[in-house]
Amino acid sequence: MQWVCSHIKAKGCPKETTLHEHLLLVGNVAEKIATYSHMNPQIARLGAILHDIGKASTVFQQRLTAKKKPITPFRHEVASCFFLALFDKELHPTLIEMIIAHHKSVAEDAKRKGVLDLNEDRDDTFELHSKEWELWKNDALKILDAFGITIRDISIEEAQASYDAMIVYCEDAILERGYSEWRGLLMAADHFASALSDKTDDYLERIFKQPKLDFYNRRHELYPLSLKNAASEKKHTMVVASTGAGKTDFLFRRCKGRVFYTLPFQASINAMYKRVKNDLSTDNPNMDIRLLHAASKIVLEGKSKEEKIIQGHVGAAVKVLTPHQIAAIAFGTNGYEAMIMDIKGCDVILDEIHTYTEVTRAIVLKIIQVLKYLGCNIHIGTATMPKLLYNRIIDLLGKENVLEVQLEENEQEQFNRHIIHKIDSWEIAAEVIAQSVNEEKKVLVVCNRVKAAQEKYNGLKRLFPETPILLIHSRFTKGDREEKECLLLGLDEDGKPNGHFNTSTEACIVVATQVVEVSLDISFDMMVTEAAPLDALIQRFGRVNRRRTEETIGIYKPVCVLPPPDNKKDALPYDLEIINRSYDVLPNDEVLEEKSLQGKINGVFTEIDFLTIEEHSVFKETGKWSIDKLTHNSKAILLELLDIDSVSCILETDKEAYALANYEDRYKMEIHTRYYVVRELQQFKDEYSSSPFIVPDKAYNKDLGLIEDMVKPNNYNVEYSFL
Repeated sequence: MQWVCSHIKAKGCPKETTLHEHLLLVGNVAEKIATYSHMNPQIARLGAILHDIGKASTVFQQRLTAKKKPITPFRHEVASCFFLALFDKELHPTLIEMIIAHHKSVAEDAKRKGVLDLNEDRDDTFELHSKEWELWKNDALKILDAFGITIRDISIEEAQASYDAMIVYCEDAILERGYSEWRGLLMAADHFASALSDKTDDYLERIFKQPKLDFYNRRHELYPLSLKNAASEKKHTMVVASTGAGKTDFLFRRCKGRVFYTLPFQASINAMYKRVKNDLSTDNPNMDIRLLHAASKIVLEGKSKEEKIIQGHVGAAVKVLTPHQIAAIAFGTNGYEAMIMDIKGCDVILDEIHTYTEVTRAIVLKIIQVLKYLGCNIHIGTATMPKLLYNRIIDLLGKENVLEVQLEENEQEQFNRHIIHKIDSWEIAAEVIAQSVNEEKKVLVVCNRVKAAQEKYNGLKRLFPETPILLIHSRFTKGDREEKECLLLGLDEDGKPNGHFNTSTEACIVVATQVVEVSLDISFDMMVTEAAPLDALIQRFGRVNRRRTEETIGIYKPVCVLPPPDNKKDALPYDLEIINRSYDVLPNDEVLEEKSLQGKINGVFTEIDFLTIEEHSVFKETGKWSIDKLTHNSKAILLELLDIDSVSCILETDKEAYALANYEDRYKMEIHTRYYVVRELQQFKDEYSSSPFIVPDKAYNKDLGLIEDMVKPNNYNVEYSFL
C-alpha cells in the first residue's frame, strides 16, 4: 500500500512506522474491539485515526530523531485535539476521551505531563504544540483525507478553540468518579497495533473467538472431579480438592466464553500456558492463546515512579496470567481501563490464588469484588483455603450463585501420599538426600528465597558432582527459564518422556523456590523443604508422589520439613507466626491425611485482615469508584504492597538485540525481579515495551540466574555505552 505523507513517522528507529500506517492499524483494531464490546465501531475508528495525528507536528518529527530530547514537554495528544473542529460537536466528548489520555493521566501525571498539568504549569502550552502550524497542518489533513474524513482548512484560531474546549472537558471529567471505556478501548487498540505492527491485521482474524473446551470433558476413575457433573445454571464456581484431583479440567468445563486463567503470583505461568495450548490445539487450530507475563512498565522521573500494566494482546481466546494484571483494575494503575475492556464479562479461573501472604489474600478478595462488578463468571479452584476466606468469598458472590464442589472423605483418602518428617538442620537434610541419591531417587529441594536456593544449589553441586542437578526459580531470563522448565518436566516436543529429571529413572536433584508449587506437573520421590505457611507447603507436597495409578494408591513417600527460622527477617517473604503455626500442626514421622488438612488450615489462619488494602484501592467494597475519570493512579501501589517479581530487566549484552526484537523474542530476554533490586540501574526507554532495567552481565549466570548482590551500576561493562 502507498502511504500518504510517508515522510511523517509515528515511530522512529529501529521500528520505523509511517503515521498513516499506524493510524490505519489502530483503527482496524479499535473497530474490532468496539464491535465486540457493543460500542459504536465508526466512532471508535474516528478516535483511532485522530489519536496520533498530532505526530505530524514538525516539533514531534524533529524530536523523534533527535539524539538529545529537549526539556520542554511536547505531547502529541494535545496537538491531535486541534483537529476536533472537523467532526460533529456531539462526538467531541468521546473523541477527547480516546485521544487526550491514551498515554498520560490528564491530571497529576507522575511526570506532570498530563494536559491539565501542562496547562497549569505553563502559559505557553498551546503555543508550543501549535508551533509552525501552517507548515504541518496540511500533512495532517492529507492523512485524514486518505481515511475518507471530510477535511477543510483549520485556522490557528479554530485550533485554539478546540484546545480550550478540550481543557474545559477534562476539567469537568476529573470531577466525575469512574473510568472511561473509550479511553480503555483506544489504549488496548494502540498497544495491540504497536506491539504487532505489520502483523496486526493477521492477528485481528484470531481475536475475540470463543474457545472449544471439549478436551476437558475427559473422564478417569483416578481423577474424581472428572466424574462430577459441571453443568449448572449457577454463574460462579468454588472447587476444593486435593492436588492432582482434576481441578483444572473441572474449572475449564465450567467456562462458556473467553477464558482468563489466573495462577498465583510466583507460579510458573509459562508451564500452564504450554499445557493449555497443547490441550486445546487439536480443537482450536490457529486459536489465539496468550501468555500475559507479570511484569509492569516502571516509568522513572527523578524520584517519582509510575507503574504501568502492559495489557498484552487484547481479545485472546485464552489468556494465562497472574493476579498482578487484574489487580491493576482495583488499584487504578496506568492501563487499567484497557484490562477492563478485555476481561469484562469473561470466564475467569482463579487457581490457588489465595496462597503466599496475607496481603495477597486481601488482594485476591478485591480482585473477586471487581470481577463480579464487571460481570465475569468466576471459577475458583483450591486445595487449601482457610474457612474464613472461603466464607467471605461465598458471601461476596452470593451462595445461590455458586456451584460448590468438594471431595468426599473416601475420595480424599485416595490422596494420602506423604509421610512427613520434621528434621532439625540442613546437615541432616544432606544425609537424607545422600541416601535418596544412593537409592536412585528423584529429590526435590524447595527454598523460600532465591538467594537461599542458589546457595543450596552450589552446595549440593559440590556434594554430588556426579548427579544431575537443576536450579529453577523466577529470576532467570524467560528463555533460560523455559529451557529449565523443559528439562524439569522431562518431556520432548511431542510430550514424550526423555529421561530428564521428572521422567528420569536415575538419581537427580532439583533445587527450586515457590515456582514449583503450582502448575508444574511433576512427580518426585522425596522432598526437603524449608518451613513455610501451610497452604504453600501443601502445594509443595503435591509435587511428590503425584503420579497416581491403582497400584500407587496407599504408597507413601517422604517429605522432610526443616524447622522455622529464628527471626522475622529470615522468615521473609512469609510471616514468622504463620510459619510456626504451620510447622506445629504438621505430623512427624506419620502420614499426612488429606481429610485433616482443612482443619489444620483453619487452625493456622485464624484471622485475615481484609481491610489492609481498602484504602489503596480505587474500587471500593461498596461497588463505587474513587478515581477521577481520565486519570490513573501514578503511585506504584502494587510495587509497595507486593514483594513480588514484577519488574523487568535485561542483560547489558542483550540491549541491542532487544531493541530490534519482536514482542515474543523480547519476552525471552527479560528477567523479572523486585523494583528495589534494580532501581539504581539504567533503563531501556521504549514506549511500547516494559522499559526494562539494564542489568550488568556480571550479575547473571545461566546456571544460577540473577545474582542480586552483583546488581550494581559499578558492575556495568565499560565497553558498553548507554548514552
